[in-house]
Amino acid sequence: MAVKKKATARLKYIKPSGKRDENFFELVYEVARQIPRGRVTSYGAIARCLGTKMSARMVGWAMNGAGDVKPNVPAHRVVNRNGMLTGKHHFDHPDRMETLLKKEGVRVKNDVIIDFEKLFWDPAKELGF
Repeated sequence: MAVKKKATARLKYIKPSGKRDENFFELVYEVARQIPRGRVTSYGAIARCLGTKMSARMVGWAMNGAGDVKPNVPAHRVVNRNGMLTGKHHFDHPDRMETLLKKEGVRVKNDVIIDFEKLFWDPAKELGF
């Protein structure tokens, strides 16, 4: 419960959806919605931002279920710690994640983000946590 309160306190100023739902998946979605177009982050970076650094896999589960969430969640901008498109099989088509990233100017080769370090968006740093 303390982790939930810590994460909620961190996000109280960045919830543009105005939702009051404070479950872990909703907190993950709120962070993911902040990722700028043309940038990417990792499951672990989102988990660290929420104060739950050992929960990268749970962030992945949240991203897997983000397809029908409103407002939309840019799940295609969340990759693994090495810049690999490990979540691509959870999209309507396995190439959909790469297609969406390329539309935003992100280059991908063999399912890996080119210049991952340069494009990496650290939510803890960027959101001031």
